[in-house]
Amino acid sequence: MANLRAGLIGLGSMGRHHARVLRGLEGVDLVAVADPGGDRHNVSGSLDVLAGVDELIRVGVDYVTVAVPTGLHEEVALKLAAAGVHALVEKPLGPDVESAQRIADAFDEAKLVGGVGHIERYNPAVQSLRQRLENGDLGEIYQIATRRQGPFPARIADAGVVRDLAPHDIDLAAWVTRSTYTVVAAQVAHRSGREHEDLVSITGRFANDVVANHLVNWLSPMKERVTVVTGERGTFVADTLTADLTFYANGTIATTWDAIAGFRGVSEGDVVRFAIAKPEPLQREHEAFRDAVLGKTSDFVTMREGLDTVRVVVAALDSARTGEMVSL
Repeated sequence: MANLRAGLIGLGSMGRHHARVLRGLEGVDLVAVADPGGDRHNVSGSLDVLAGVDELIRVGVDYVTVAVPTGLHEEVALKLAAAGVHALVEKPLGPDVESAQRIADAFDEAKLVGGVGHIERYNPAVQSLRQRLENGDLGEIYQIATRRQGPFPARIADAGVVRDLAPHDIDLAAWVTRSTYTVVAAQVAHRSGREHEDLVSITGRFANDVVANHLVNWLSPMKERVTVVTGERGTFVADTLTADLTFYANGTIATTWDAIAGFRGVSEGDVVRFAIAKPEPLQREHEAFRDAVLGKTSDFVTMREGLDTVRVVVAALDSARTGEMVSL
């Protein structure tokens, strides 16, 4: 069977990594790249840098990875759908619900595989976490809380933390809990003098009654990427920077201090740090999408799921603007 012919549009900070992975992806040949701004990271190799999506389509490709700025996602994706080309679009799917809806509808109507690059799903710690939750290791899930903070990245010019960073945790939490958001409330702050918000605190609830909390900012000198899931048997902590997963079990030894026993709730138990394989998340993301294009069973992030994330992002921004909780 011939290799799939892949294209890439957008050769910026993420595009260069997509190019690297696509070049080494089994069963795939990267045959064309495009970026109207040129190839500032020198990733094109022997390939000509094409001007845009139209030129990319004319080369003849089976699927395209779209790593252009979010505001250009709709224009590029709709042209690919009209040409019958599958697409993996970087997150978020679109800048607003209407744009994301049009993209998802176009790929559904054309019966094409459309995916979204929510890379955190493929982090080894998150994958192991979800499997253990499905196995019932935590029992009933009560809460999922995420912290994603660090210094401001100079590459960002067209969005704040809600659109650029929060989608990672919004999608991750929905996937881990296997549920959908029903209500969202948020507060934002502008502390760095930029047009867009650089800090957000989001709270929400899922349809299965799990409570969610997301803290995201570009104002911290330390970089942190942590997901904490608490349930009836203890707490899982997934560090997606190091791809480590740790379980803190509820204690089984009763307190001998009767006077406070009724106020302590759970007690501290065993702590287990799991040894897990750590493949590159972007590699796993591309493997999943490749398999979907080939018609194989694959746990890739669909455009409908990407659309749901955009809905939550917009709801968080609406809540921050109005000061009201938003129902989804």
